[in-house]
Amino acid sequence: AVPRTRILATGGASHNKTILQVLSDVFNAPVYTIDTANSACLGSAYRAIHGLVAERNVSLADVVKSAPEPRLAVTPTAGAEEV
Repeated sequence: AVPRTRILATGGASHNKTILQVLSDVFNAPVYTIDTANSACLGSAYRAIHGLVAERNVSLADVVKSAPEPRLAVTPTAGAEEV
């Protein structure tokens, strides 16, 4: 089975529930957030760690297991996919 799509929102707009609800409704997917300062740099930091451990055959998925667990912020409004 294919896992359902989920959206991870970071940065300033991730604090605006209205924007998150629009994203959730448009993509018909739950939206999660993480409380991490400088979240724009987070992905590149994990890629850098991955590069450092690449010769040990460590996958990127294994590297990001240490990432903070995202929390559910909003879910799609019932019937939004029909609009």
